[in-house]
Amino acid sequence: MHYGDYPSLDRIKKILVIKLRHLGDVLLTSPVFSALQKALPEAEIDAYIYRESIPMLEGHPAIRQLLCYDTSWKKLPLWRRLQKEWGLWREIRRNGYDLVLNLTEGDRGIVAALVSGAPIRVGFKPKGRWQKKVLTHTAKDCPTPRHAVERNLDALRRMGIFPSPEERELFLDVPLQALAAMQKRVGTAPFVLIHPSSRWRFKCWPMERVRELSERLLGQGKRLVFTSGPDAAEKALVEEAVRGLPVLNLAGQISLKELAALIQMSDQLICVDSVPLHIASALKKPVIALFGPTSESTWGPWRNPKAQVIAQAMSCRPCGQDGCGGSKRSDCLATLPVSCVLQSKVLSKVAPASLRIREESVDRS
Repeated sequence: MHYGDYPSLDRIKKILVIKLRHLGDVLLTSPVFSALQKALPEAEIDAYIYRESIPMLEGHPAIRQLLCYDTSWKKLPLWRRLQKEWGLWREIRRNGYDLVLNLTEGDRGIVAALVSGAPIRVGFKPKGRWQKKVLTHTAKDCPTPRHAVERNLDALRRMGIFPSPEERELFLDVPLQALAAMQKRVGTAPFVLIHPSSRWRFKCWPMERVRELSERLLGQGKRLVFTSGPDAAEKALVEEAVRGLPVLNLAGQISLKELAALIQMSDQLICVDSVPLHIASALKKPVIALFGPTSESTWGPWRNPKAQVIAQAMSCRPCGQDGCGGSKRSDCLATLPVSCVLQSKVLSKVAPASLRIREESVDRS
């Protein structure tokens, strides 16, 4: 006899995990696959993700195949888009899953869970009456701050699978060819990697601060490499920050696997709340992460003793807003001084007392 209305997992042979979110969110699901494989070693496990997120889970030893939704389909005529989605739903149905875990907000994941025909469908409480009826077991959202990794794992706990601390590690495969390619581009001399941009501008430090930091680090004799996502706006931000400086600017020029290789090769990474932070957590690399309106309790470094969060101790943060009053500009980042990065524990031993500087512990459980 056990306590809890857990589903019977005795006949589970095929599992689908759904996470239709952005890059970092998908990487933070990697412990779910590891824990499932440990609990159900005979089962085949697939993932349903956005196509752009493939590098985040590609090479995970617990995953059999990746089923992908291409966000470019949204630009197609309605009939063509439905044709694409219908083909994907048919594949999901044909695979005959016994268990579906929907870790995604929104209707697309719920529809996939429904059309799968799986007898066990687990997820978090969705909005809408019909959506709620799709799930056979509903996990509760924690009302207090909780890291995204633990929230993902709560879907397993709702099924009676309780991962040990050792099973909660992030996993990211860094191919040897990506390392070789980056060594050819960057060389073997030590460097600090700076990734100052995000697709969400309100999470970015002002580029004039990034430039000032760069000048100070160059003055200390450090070698700097810059990266960003492929978006033209992100590349323009980096160009604004480094114009005329003796740095290596690879913004928008490398793949996600090559970015992971660069982070693995770097002495330190400096970034905002974006996917490089989570890659550094997976690889246990030194990282300084600047946080503004988003919560470091939910999205901060995960089980990385070499990570440090820098955030201003303002009563309003983390607010979760897209800039102050929805302005797309976050005062908590705009007024964050360069000195707090220069004096951080990752680059030195002293931090200003006027700022809240958090060094992440190994165990965030």
